[in-house]
This record gives sequence, structure tokens and C-alpha cells, in this order.
Amino acid sequence: MSHKNSPLDPAGLTGASRRQFLKYTSVLGAAAGVAATVSACGPSSGTSGNGGGGGKGGSSTISATLAFQLSGTLDPDNHSSAVATAANQHVFEALVDLDPASREPYLALAKAQPKASSDGLKWTVELRDGAKFSDGSAVTGEDVAWSFTRSMDPAVLMSQFISFIKSVKATGKTSVEFTLKEPFPLFPTRISVIKIVPKAHTKTAAQAKKFGDQPIGSGPWVLDSADPNSGLTFSVNKHYNGKYKAKATKMVWHTTTQDSTRIADLQSGRSQTIEAVPFVNVKQLKKTKKVEAKQAFNQIFLMFNCSAKPFDDKRVRQALHYAIDTDAIVRTAFQGYASAAQSYLDEGNADFQKASTVYNHDPAKAKKLLAEAGASNLSIELVTTDAGAVASTAPLIIDAWKKVGVTAKLNTAPSASVYAPAPDGLITKPNFRVLLASGDPTVYGADVDLLMRWFYYGATWPVDRFHWQKASAKKVADWLDEAAKESDEAKQKALWQKAIDFVADEAPLYPVVHTKMVTGWDDKKLTDFEPVATTGLYFLKAKPA
Repeated sequence: MSHKNSPLDPAGLTGASRRQFLKYTSVLGAAAGVAATVSACGPSSGTSGNGGGGGKGGSSTISATLAFQLSGTLDPDNHSSAVATAANQHVFEALVDLDPASREPYLALAKAQPKASSDGLKWTVELRDGAKFSDGSAVTGEDVAWSFTRSMDPAVLMSQFISFIKSVKATGKTSVEFTLKEPFPLFPTRISVIKIVPKAHTKTAAQAKKFGDQPIGSGPWVLDSADPNSGLTFSVNKHYNGKYKAKATKMVWHTTTQDSTRIADLQSGRSQTIEAVPFVNVKQLKKTKKVEAKQAFNQIFLMFNCSAKPFDDKRVRQALHYAIDTDAIVRTAFQGYASAAQSYLDEGNADFQKASTVYNHDPAKAKKLLAEAGASNLSIELVTTDAGAVASTAPLIIDAWKKVGVTAKLNTAPSASVYAPAPDGLITKPNFRVLLASGDPTVYGADVDLLMRWFYYGATWPVDRFHWQKASAKKVADWLDEAAKESDEAKQKALWQKAIDFVADEAPLYPVVHTKMVTGWDDKKLTDFEPVATTGLYFLKAKPA
């Protein structure tokens, strides 16, 4: 299996408040469906292999075409690519997982609902009887403790989501105890971000690197091959004994950012389902296939190098947002399948709060801010990923900027090239100033705390990518940490509102629009399939017809 080891863009759902947490914990014992998601990167050709359906004379293969290219590691500790996220939902399990379609939790490796101590500082979890990894080895409490402990390393991408955990230890062959720094009521659902890996295969750096290319999990599927150009193939994990056993013998995932290729794959029967149906094709495709659109968090965002002039001045960042006619973008680039950002959160989020700063189209204000910042007649390079929605948005933004005296030259590349570590990544180059890309962390969870932490907490985005001032990053981090342990829902939402208003005003990385996710599939060849409000495709319940 081969793929480039590089960071990638993230991957839309709705938020989960404390009231939802209470609902969630009441249903943890009941199984919900499963799926997953993605949000990632660049173009590629499709995989080889047939994509026919099952049934008599069928191949019992699930075939799909995803809209992004595989990039980065498949190690669940540090992946953020859309394709890797979706793949890992089929290969790995968390103690508690979230249904990709409903976002409701269900017991995965956990045998029963996690139990809290009276003070909320300790949680215990028992593992499912007979759970095994795909290599046949038993899943143990030690594997679980190790999976969380390695994820708590600040250098690890997932650490930002579990900063409330102080320590984890195995208390038996199949039991684990978590000690928290302070009570964290969302614990039963938040632990879904950590997938359980075998300690024996990930103890050393060399093992972890190999594991990122050849993952071993306890989920229903085994990843057989993965390549940015040829796609991914999966076979059944014969050792899996959970609730969502594979309903096919093989999965083949093609990958391409080319809209026309995905449509051709579905219409020709090469794939039974595709994500990111081009908006201009929805009406025609509905005549012969199932098509469904779901409002998503998924953002088309602008990110600035906040340490480089003139973008160290927030007025310049604000000006480039005010210059954009978002309503025109929604109409033209998205055919109505998007909404202008009113907040960092999408309006479908259960905890949506409108930001105090909303970037309505205001060219006069944009010119005024640029003049005040001494940045009139600005000339820049706009780096973009090659995702279809980003590519269709970029020309409209460049035209809008031109009207306020800003000239932008386009530099489009696959996400793997955009987000590669220094010195190779485009956003690590000395001349980097502005990025237009897409992102959707809701694949990891639904609550506001998690969604805010993805872009504005820790080092990956604030420090390494948009180089935000330390004082600004600390303000947001402190508000999020304070809100995370707040037991009063009104006070918690007020703290979240502070963070939402602040990032809207500062705009180091901020959405232009939130898109709808449009999925197409052939329900005569694929049954029990559920589209999701995120990037990616998921097949934990699906079966070939």
C-alpha cells in the first residue's frame, strides 16, 4: 500500500449541546446505524476492479467514487484527510462511535455505557466480549489505555479533543479507567474521536510509520490497498464480532476530484454511489438515480498567514471577506446548495449562534479597511486546493477582490501538496499569504467544543498554518477550556458565543459559505445506504442488491 505522508484538510454535521448529551447517554445501549466521512484532498484516477452489485450472479462488491484524493497517514491518531477518515471508520472502532448519518452514539468496543464516579472525575469502560483485531489478536484494556495515552501527546492531532483526560490505565484484561482533570459531561460521546489500535504494532516510531500505511483495526473491514491515484480496496475482517458485520465481500473506492468522472462512474455502473454530486447535474441525475442533499457544516474558508504583512492586520483580513459577494457565490457556484456564513457554525447546527460580525457584501467597507491598513492596490497569490467546490468558488472571489483593488494570482494544487510539511507544502513557503480551501471536522463529532477546537486550538492550525498571534489563540483556548467544564448550559453557551464572535472578528481562518452535501446512488444496486451531512461515504449498514 502506498500513499504520501502529508497532513491534509479536515472533514459537517450538527452540534451537540448538553441537552443532547443527556439524550445521547440515554440511548448508548441501543445500536444505531453506522457510516463515516471525509474531507480531504486532490485529484486522482479511479481504482481498477469491477463495481457490480451483489445478488445472484453479482460480485457482492460495494463500489463507490469519492471526491477527494487520499493523502497523509491512515494512523487514526494523526489522519485528517477525508478519505482516510472514511476508511478508518470501517477499519477501526472507538469505545463508543457516532453514527455518521444521525450522529447518535452507539456502543462499539465498549460492552456497556461508560460509568462515571460520583464526582465525575473517573470513568470506567468494559470491552466487548471476544473483540479482536484483524490480525487475530485480542483487543485488551492495555490496547485501549495505550491508544488514548499516545493520543494525549500534544504533537498528536487528536490530542486537542481529549485535553480533559489526565490519565488512562487498564484495570483488567478487558477494563479501563479514565481519570479526568476536571468533570467533562460530554465524555461518553467525545471518546469516539479515539480509535483503538494494537499496542504491539504502534509502540515505536518505526512501527507507527508502518502502521500508518498498513493499519490493523477491530472494525468490520480490512484495508487491503490504498493509493492516491488508484484508490482503496477492502476485504472482510473475519475476526470482527460487533454489530455491523460487512454485508459484501469486497469494497472498491475510486477517488477523483473530477466532477464529470464521478457522474460517469455512477451512470455507467462502475460505482453504485458517489459523493459531491455536481450541483448542475442534480436535476438530470434525479431522473435515474437517488439524489439527496443535506445541509452541512462543511466550509469553503479563507485562511491567512497572520504573521506576514499586511495580513497581520485584521482589517485586511476583514476587507477581503467584505469584498466577496457570498450570495452570488451561493447562486452561481453552488446553484443554491450552500449558505453564506453567518457564523463559524452552520445554521443547521443545534447550537448555532450568529456571530457579532457577519461579512455581508460591502465593497465600500472593504476599500475603506484596506486604505486604513495601508494595503490599497494589494497583489497576492491565492493558494487553493483542487476540490471541485473550491475550484468553482475561487474565480468569483478573485473577481470580487479585483473590484476593490486587490489582484490575486491563482495557484491550485492537490491538498497533499498544499498541506505537506515544511519545506514542501505550499502554505509553508515564505511567500504564502492566503489559502482558499474546504474543511469539515464534524466527521469527528457534533458538539461546538470539538468544532471550535479543530481550527482554533492547539498547534496544527493556529501555530503551524495560519500563524495566529499567541495572545489571540490563548483567548479562544481559555474560553473553550472554561466552557468545557461549565455545568450551567446558559453560561457554557455564553462562553462559546465569545469564542465565535472573536474568531469572526479576527478572521484568521473563517468560512465564506457552508455547503450542502449532495450524494447520488443507485438504489437498485445498493440498499440500506445512508448519505451523510459530511464529506465521505459510509457503508457499515449498506449491502449490494
